[in-house]
Amino acid sequence: MSYQPTPEDKFSFGLWTVGWQGRDPFGDATRAPLDPADSVRRLAELGAYGVTFHDDDLVPFGSTDAERAGHVKRFREALDATGLVVPMATTNLFTHPVFKDGAFTANDRDVRRYALRKTIRNIDLAAELGARTYVAWGGREGAESGAAKDVRDALDRMKEAFDLLGAYVTEQGYDLRFAIEPKPNEPRGDILLPTVGHALAFIERLERPELYGVNPEVGHEQMAGLNFPHGIAQALWAGKLFHIDLNGQNGIKYDQDLRFGAGDLRSAFWLVDLLERGGYEGRATSTSSRRVRRTPPGCGHPPPGACGTT
Repeated sequence: MSYQPTPEDKFSFGLWTVGWQGRDPFGDATRAPLDPADSVRRLAELGAYGVTFHDDDLVPFGSTDAERAGHVKRFREALDATGLVVPMATTNLFTHPVFKDGAFTANDRDVRRYALRKTIRNIDLAAELGARTYVAWGGREGAESGAAKDVRDALDRMKEAFDLLGAYVTEQGYDLRFAIEPKPNEPRGDILLPTVGHALAFIERLERPELYGVNPEVGHEQMAGLNFPHGIAQALWAGKLFHIDLNGQNGIKYDQDLRFGAGDLRSAFWLVDLLERGGYEGRATSTSSRRVRRTPPGCGHPPPGACGTT
């Protein structure tokens, strides 16, 4: 039995998933980049509701102001033409070598300042495009060695960053909340705020805790050997489930990013049951299924089978 999604189902996709070029730590890209505006149009044809992005997904790193304006203009025109919305945006604070030691928690103060400036610039764009959730994934926040960072200092730095961002969106009058995305490892060997529980505890130390929730991802909690539906239940219980990423994972290993339901079908069933019974009214659900997308030359886009829904 086939199923054709519609915008009312609120399927949303990240530009980094549909535009993934097939790279992994041991191999280079296997397909050409996809134009974000083309991705928007194709997603609309497939019945998507929204599209999400990192700043560098939409505007290549190092673009001039004029180039940036052109990329944003074409993206906005595609949104207007298709009716797709931008429910969530986020910042890439992990790809560029400057972030090797971290972003908000880097030992170099100039790097921390740059990370904040990069984030604020994309927050402005996210608000302009109508996003109401801003995800923060600290993939480089942490260490490979116990001598690299004092974790207490790193948490102080992270708190300072989130407090500043919370003050900024409040002063600007943006209708925007932050969703912290936990992950135990990869690319950093030990990432700070590795699980839903860690993130919830951290949020209570912030100056404006009401602005912060979590964005759990199926595979991330399962990489830590945890029961994902239980983590979601705790986030719902705390009133902090601001966003959720659906994908699949086969146990404790690297982040596989399989399609939702692959890897642990029983857990996926109980998750959907929980979200439907638990009154979840999240603003969007996106998908992360980079590694299972295989598009033959000439096909242009991956199939619609890897999608998430609220």
